[in-house]
Amino acid sequence: MLSIVKFFGASVLVTLGALGAVYYYLGIQAFLTAALLVILEVTLSFDNAVVNARVLEKMSPKWQKRFLTWGILIAVFGTRIFLPIFIVSAVVWASPLFIAHIAFFDPAHYGELLEGAAAGIHAFGATFLLLVALKYFLDENKKTHWIQFIERHLISWGRIEAIEITLALLAVAGVSYFVPAAEQATVLIAGIAGILVFIGMQALTSAFTVETKTTVNASFALFMYLEVLDTAFSLDGVIGAFALTSAIPVIAVGLGVGAYFVRSLTIYMVKQKTLDTLVYLEHGAHWAIFGLAASMLVSLLTDVPEVVTGTVGLVFVVAAYYSSLRFNKNNSSHSLPA
Repeated sequence: MLSIVKFFGASVLVTLGALGAVYYYLGIQAFLTAALLVILEVTLSFDNAVVNARVLEKMSPKWQKRFLTWGILIAVFGTRIFLPIFIVSAVVWASPLFIAHIAFFDPAHYGELLEGAAAGIHAFGATFLLLVALKYFLDENKKTHWIQFIERHLISWGRIEAIEITLALLAVAGVSYFVPAAEQATVLIAGIAGILVFIGMQALTSAFTVETKTTVNASFALFMYLEVLDTAFSLDGVIGAFALTSAIPVIAVGLGVGAYFVRSLTIYMVKQKTLDTLVYLEHGAHWAIFGLAASMLVSLLTDVPEVVTGTVGLVFVVAAYYSSLRFNKNNSSHSLPA
């Protein structure tokens, strides 16, 4: 109980304070909407927390703390407020200051502009997340498999040089063939940008990890990778949030508080060594990421409800959790003396 309070006490206080401020200044409707956004952000981002936890284990304690402090500021203000403004400004070819003015003083119109940029956002996020999942499953050094008959075959594919890049390119090129002609260039460019960002982050983290004797630069590179990963996860949620409300403060509170809670969950899993205890949880999280990437690609062709995307991810994570418990139970029974 004390460990739960230690890791989640601050998150609960921040949640109550932020939601209380929304209720006091904006009323009950805004409060309920913000609370729903918090729940959706936490539910849909559990797989993000699992993947973050594995990366965070490689970082120094100082950078782990910065992930929860500096990182949350980047996540709330950078990823969920300012980055979409820059994306919209690039799509409509307008000044970021002009788009920011629209966002804060005409949020309904801003929501329409953001929805118009959805094709590029989804293409970028889908290819980046697809590469995250493929990098994990195609790793020929991976020894533990959850869905055996699929994961064992993927390992053999992993021996092909840059196979994950090829598959991501084929995916985005294939989808771009079927989107409206006006969006084809946007989808291709955004998809290739997602691939290039992934390659760049992998190169950065590998270079710092291998070539430096100190963990400072390596931790910084991993910190930046986590922020990019969070961006890919959250962009779809930002668009979805405008389906519930066009009020920027409500969206910022809902998604921001949810992001802070998810980061507390990440720290908890690192300190409690959850991924070492639940051996298949990381597998389930990466299958959930693969499902999210697939749904973002499909959303370029037809509407995919948020509940479908969230349910697919949740099913994978819950199934992996119970498979891990069953694995632990079987191993402990086998280790008992006759």
